[in-house]
Amino acid sequence: MNIRERQAPLRERYTNDPATAMQRLVVHGGRADLADPLHVDIGPARLPDVTWRSGAHPAVGGDHDVPCSGDVLLGALAACQEVTLRMVAANMGIEITALEVEVEADWDARGTLAMGREFPVGIRAIRCRTNVTIADDERGERAQRLLRSAERYCVVLDTLRTGVDVDAQITVRGAA
Repeated sequence: MNIRERQAPLRERYTNDPATAMQRLVVHGGRADLADPLHVDIGPARLPDVTWRSGAHPAVGGDHDVPCSGDVLLGALAACQEVTLRMVAANMGIEITALEVEVEADWDARGTLAMGREFPVGIRAIRCRTNVTIADDERGERAQRLLRSAERYCVVLDTLRTGVDVDAQITVRGAA
């Protein structure tokens, strides 16, 4: 696949009309059975037929039958890292012969279970390890250049590293 050719009209449009480069990602929840407090169904607004099932982690009482939201977060990082790596390799004309992305995080369930203010609620450390083997690169120089580029252009990795403002509003209404 020729990624440069595929992206050329996008680059031209964004150059001529920079406002078109700004994208809004929207995901909806609230689709799951409200009688089941352990499971949710979420999905991207632009793909209404796609649903991601998620649920509570077993460390806080979940059934251990679907990914928890932390798994989904780490999965987003792994997916972004891999697709970015693959696209950058295609742009550089590099053939990938092996690829592995592993993401892990440290989280203390006591915070989520409200066992004391001294226990943090969120993930405190994330490690993303990417290993790639490419054809015709005995010294690994092209692979290192590829990994640096992929790391630079991974949206989720950059978001997690630099932080982002989050405006979270929860409205609760009483039913009539």
